[in-house]
Amino acid sequence: MRNRSLTTSIASLRSLCFAQRPVSYVYEHVRPPIEPISHLPKYNLFPCLPTPSSNLFKLAQPSMRLFCSESVTVGQSFDSVESGIEGNDVDKLFEISMDNAQPHCDMEKALDRAGVPLTTDLVVQVLHRFRFEEKLAFRFFMWAGQKENYDHEAQAYNEMIDILSSTKYKVKQFRIVCDLLDYMKRHNKSKVPVEVLITILKQYTEKHLTYLQKFAKKKKIRVKTQPEINALNFLLDALCKCSLVQDAELMLKRVKKNIKPDANTYNILFFGWCRVRNPSRGMRLLEEMIEVGHTPDNFTYATAIDAFCKAGMVTEAAELFEFMRTKGSTISSPTAKTYAIMIVALVQNDRMEECFKLLGHMISSGCLPDVSTYKELLEGMCLAGKVEEAYKFLQEMGNKGYPPDIVTYNCFLKVLCENKKGDEALKLYGRMIDIGCMPSVQTYNMLISMYFEMGDPDGAFETWHEIDKRGCAQDTDTHCMMIEGLFGCNKVEDACCLLEDVVNKGMKLPYTKFDSFLMQLSVIGDLQAIHRLSEHMRRFYNPSMARRFALNQKRRSISMREH
Repeated sequence: MRNRSLTTSIASLRSLCFAQRPVSYVYEHVRPPIEPISHLPKYNLFPCLPTPSSNLFKLAQPSMRLFCSESVTVGQSFDSVESGIEGNDVDKLFEISMDNAQPHCDMEKALDRAGVPLTTDLVVQVLHRFRFEEKLAFRFFMWAGQKENYDHEAQAYNEMIDILSSTKYKVKQFRIVCDLLDYMKRHNKSKVPVEVLITILKQYTEKHLTYLQKFAKKKKIRVKTQPEINALNFLLDALCKCSLVQDAELMLKRVKKNIKPDANTYNILFFGWCRVRNPSRGMRLLEEMIEVGHTPDNFTYATAIDAFCKAGMVTEAAELFEFMRTKGSTISSPTAKTYAIMIVALVQNDRMEECFKLLGHMISSGCLPDVSTYKELLEGMCLAGKVEEAYKFLQEMGNKGYPPDIVTYNCFLKVLCENKKGDEALKLYGRMIDIGCMPSVQTYNMLISMYFEMGDPDGAFETWHEIDKRGCAQDTDTHCMMIEGLFGCNKVEDACCLLEDVVNKGMKLPYTKFDSFLMQLSVIGDLQAIHRLSEHMRRFYNPSMARRFALNQKRRSISMREH
């Protein structure tokens, strides 16, 4: 009886609650728990909520924000809405910095043109965007610190120090910079006095002495150079790698009376100016280096010539090279690398007479190109569209008594194949056959790889049969390239036939290729081929080796993420 009355009461309640009424009536009587107030300032209410609730709310990402009349689009962060225009300023400054991130780009002028007024919150948000780009972050931080009507506060210093010390590599590179920033934060200063800077350098030297200085200290040997110069060089190198070369040079001028710079100091600043493609300032520094008694080596000169060429100042590079060749010392005489840089620059600027004249000087001085230099020379000519000049270069080398061999031709062919110049590559292959230079298996491997990259498996098959015709045996790399290319072109049957051939011949595949082929077979579901290939590779690899390979791959990926 009691249950029947309870059922009746529930039914009556339902009829009351769900009676059909006009829609307008329902919306007239439904009101929000709190009236939205649009004239109040925007405050962040979410820190007041418990932590689990705020996390759930962020995961849900609603299209309308509770207790506020302002709508939020899905995927938009609440911080950008509450900061209003400041959120747009963060995006604007970040995009400008990324667009001018190259060392030779004037990021500071681009940021000045933006005309965005800086605040501590704005600077911290931009730095947080750069948390994985420590060099750009420090460059932006230095620019912001030099602006009028703005001074860094402790929050900005802390954010910058956290970015520069987030990994072991960054700590090693920016340890002195972090010490300087920490001093500026604690003493509320925009600059570090010279006495304090020298003290910090001395403290760093005492904690992180080099092996030579430790030995000298232990044996009580008096060293001519000051120990602090190594710390100063480390600091200047960090600034130059962040493209803050002018700041680094000003810092050297401030401490020059107390710490005498050595050859490494001038080289660091010189490389810094070349990095930002301002070789004229670098040459003034090089002249000062010579005046104080330090002799630049050929690496320094080669860097200067390369910087001149990249900046389009080929005439200045040629003058410096001529000085280096005629008046330079033994340690500053040009190497094959220097000749290659200069020859490629002359070819790209259509100065062919000077190019071959320089080539004659190169051969007469006994400075012959090695494999890497040949590749750089030929690659530079081909990328400049001067393929005929590259043939002429090989002919000129032959006329001087250094005819090209299979290694030289393979260097040339590799450049053509990497740039997918199929017609030129076949022309070069035909020329090798005509002059009696028999192609090697590496020649055919490059052609096969080029055909697959161009999406032409038929050309790869023709090259495969050409190997048999010429009596050149296919090696493991040839089989791997063919199998991998066939899988990529969805020619699964041909790839499985070649895998069967690998098993029958008893060939040992590299473990990475073996792992890749197993993945391809698992995609098509060929369990028999997986079992047969695994049994074949068991002869060469064991489970412990596979486990070690997997652990090494994992460590490598973790170390790359840290750096």
